[in-house]
Amino acid sequence: MYKIKDEVIKLENGTINEGLIAIASGKGGVGKSTITVNLAITLAEAGKRVGILDADIHGFSIPRIIGLKDETKVRDEKIIMPPESFGIKVISMGSFVGERNPVVWRAPLLSGTLQQFMQDVEWGALDYLLLDLPPGTGDMALDIMQKLPHAEILVVTTPQPTAVNVAGRIGKVAERLDIDILGVIENMSYFQCSDCGNKEYIFGQGGGIELAEELNTDLLGQLPLDPIARQGSDAGLPIVKDKPELEISNVYKDISNKIISRNSKFDPDKKPIALQNGPACH
Repeated sequence: MYKIKDEVIKLENGTINEGLIAIASGKGGVGKSTITVNLAITLAEAGKRVGILDADIHGFSIPRIIGLKDETKVRDEKIIMPPESFGIKVISMGSFVGERNPVVWRAPLLSGTLQQFMQDVEWGALDYLLLDLPPGTGDMALDIMQKLPHAEILVVTTPQPTAVNVAGRIGKVAERLDIDILGVIENMSYFQCSDCGNKEYIFGQGGGIELAEELNTDLLGQLPLDPIARQGSDAGLPIVKDKPELEISNVYKDISNKIISRNSKFDPDKKPIALQNGPACH
């Protein structure tokens, strides 16, 4: 799908200079797609060129969350021109089918879609490409991790034990595939009363720290549970754009700064690695 030259990812129609980040979760409903969009925007506001590849083919939600309105166009009957929103280039199955239409495809077709999105899209020069993975460790998520060895996994969880336990499986799969884990983001960490400022830990405490320690990585940030963020996602107006002064927006900015500060390059010796000793647990 790509090659490494001068420590940069060379795509068929573009480059990735600083980071290929796969955002993953053990289960659905933890805010993975919302986090993908808000991180992309804060990276762009920091001066980075950013794209989003919505790899959740069955459960795509990126177009709605980022307020994508432009249609996807094709040049020379092959090259896909990705639409943009807030300066972010976006490609998603939602650009080709209606929001409520199911995508009834099996693994081989899904794998081909990933390859087409990587090879046939006119990404241009990017600093970061963010991949919104389907939840869990099913066929599509495994295929992505196997075929994109230079991707780093950013794990999203909530504080509750159920979410932490299933998110831990992602770390085990990444370890077996020699994929680096960028860090952990704990979403819905607490709810803060707008009147008195008191914090309520609705889903418990400590899950994100526990998971980061288990995966031997960093807890990059703890995002509060904020109804305004949910409303903005439904309306296509991400919280970091709609309410940049809120605490949750500042947490997103802090996470983006941590990602940028690493100043990492891509290892040309790293190659795709197949699963060993049998399949991973789904």
